[in-house]
Amino acid sequence: MSEAGTGIRIDVWLWQARQFKTRSLATAIVQKGRLRITSGGLTRKINKPSTLVRAGDTLTLPRNGGIVRLEILALGTRRGPASEAQALYRLIDDAQAATIPTAQTRTPA
Repeated sequence: MSEAGTGIRIDVWLWQARQFKTRSLATAIVQKGRLRITSGGLTRKINKPSTLVRAGDTLTLPRNGGIVRLEILALGTRRGPASEAQALYRLIDDAQAATIPTAQTRTPA
């Protein structure tokens, strides 16, 4: 695998991007098959913490009772402060907007 050096394990990236407090929690969520990755136009469910992610991939994961989509902008080198972690990804809002109706879109009963 010549591309192995360009990626980082999904559990490590989730921990570095501060999506989970510990790497063990990130590993457990991945092993339960709760994440999807879109890479090169192909979406697939992942259940192995050793799956490599790269810049440009999109992750769909459960977070705080909802579904969150993140675009990976960069691969981290360490678990740094929150400002450093936020530079690793971009939140994609369309997943939340499509699944959770807001007060303006609800019709009165």
